[in-house]
Amino acid sequence: MTQLAVTVIGPDRPGIIADVTEALAQVGVNLEDSTMTLLRGHFAMMIVCSGPFAPVKEALEPLRGELVITVREMGPETAHAPLGAPYLLSVHGADRPGIVSAVTRMIATVGGTVTDLTTRLSGELYVLTAEVEIPPTAELPMLMRALEITAEELGVGVTLHPAESDDL
Repeated sequence: MTQLAVTVIGPDRPGIIADVTEALAQVGVNLEDSTMTLLRGHFAMMIVCSGPFAPVKEALEPLRGELVITVREMGPETAHAPLGAPYLLSVHGADRPGIVSAVTRMIATVGGTVTDLTTRLSGELYVLTAEVEIPPTAELPMLMRALEITAEELGVGVTLHPAESDDL
């Protein structure tokens, strides 16, 4: 079986998840990893699964039109070996361009990686929450200070604190 990435985007309506996953199940595809969310009234889904490429594309064809669906083959699975300890990063404040890029750049500068990131805009309030991994070689006090300086320049608040691991 080929590992596939399936993305689905479109205006939200009841039954999208049921329709997409039923089409996949009918061709024997089992969902391995997935994330699904609503973004300003639009539904967004990403699925990693194993299955036959052509039958998966064909099974999802009736849903095209109302939904933008892509199916692509992925390379061999590569395990994500944790870089270091997991942390929760949160940013909140007035909305403005550049918040995500500036804060994630600070994480990348110390060799950290973002494993999950969500943003929400509620009126003028912008909220970013992320799970990040910080390598043990990173100087945490220096990272904290860099995040504080960046947040001050952006006019937002920032916190970074250890998270509990969710190893299965």
